[in-house]
Amino acid sequence: MKKQVGHKITLPVLFYLLASTQFIFAQTKPLVVPLWDKGAPGFENRKNEPEESKEYWVKNVHNPSIAIYFPEKEKANGSAVIICPGGGHRILVYDAEGTEAAKYLNNLGVTAIVLKYRLAREEKSPYNLNIHPQQDAYRAMRLVRSRAKEWGIDNNRVGMLGFSAGGEVVAAVAYGSGNGDPAAKDPIDRLNGKPSFQMLVYPGPLGVPEVVGADAPPAFMLASNNDECCSLPIVTLLQKYRAAKAPIEVHIYAKGAHAFNMGNRSEFSN
Repeated sequence: MKKQVGHKITLPVLFYLLASTQFIFAQTKPLVVPLWDKGAPGFENRKNEPEESKEYWVKNVHNPSIAIYFPEKEKANGSAVIICPGGGHRILVYDAEGTEAAKYLNNLGVTAIVLKYRLAREEKSPYNLNIHPQQDAYRAMRLVRSRAKEWGIDNNRVGMLGFSAGGEVVAAVAYGSGNGDPAAKDPIDRLNGKPSFQMLVYPGPLGVPEVVGADAPPAFMLASNNDECCSLPIVTLLQKYRAAKAPIEVHIYAKGAHAFNMGNRSEFSN
């Protein structure tokens, strides 16, 4: 029975609940794993710089990492989702678009993994928007797959969830082959980094590729019609998915504007 439930969880129809469901959560402390033991390639000397955090956000990320939240054993179904918080590539909205989503997914039996990726638009950032967030996302996918057996994860059911700018990070790895480098010294880098499925919640406009192939990950997308920034991307992606005959489900709320997070701060949730 658990296997059947786990399969359904990877289907886009159930992710509709992401924006409106309240939940309970047993695990309080995640397992935190840096993406690279020695620090990010080319920036190893910044590995030990402290992050900055205040209220709802985190920034000054120079040692990108994942925080793994495991579901209760009796609920675990083998699915996993890497969560990419938004924040305009200047900050990470880490709680409302990271840990809260992890709590919800854990309640479904999904292993939830919150990614701290490097921020290319933060003041004085040394990072390139077209290079380093993608590098972090690929590495996160490959790292999770490298430890799938240890963490009770099915390698064919590792997806990604991105909010706003985090949706752009997901898109950076969703539409290519994801193939690793077979000659890489690090065996993690030899693995495939393409997500098995993707969920985009008011994704940013940089996440729209010129072409969506028939092998694009099955997608669930959600936004508000009155979101001037990020409702159009999912409409455009819907058209491209249709043209490719790739599986997609899209929900557009009449109201909600931008950044309604998990649905607890917008009109549709009242």
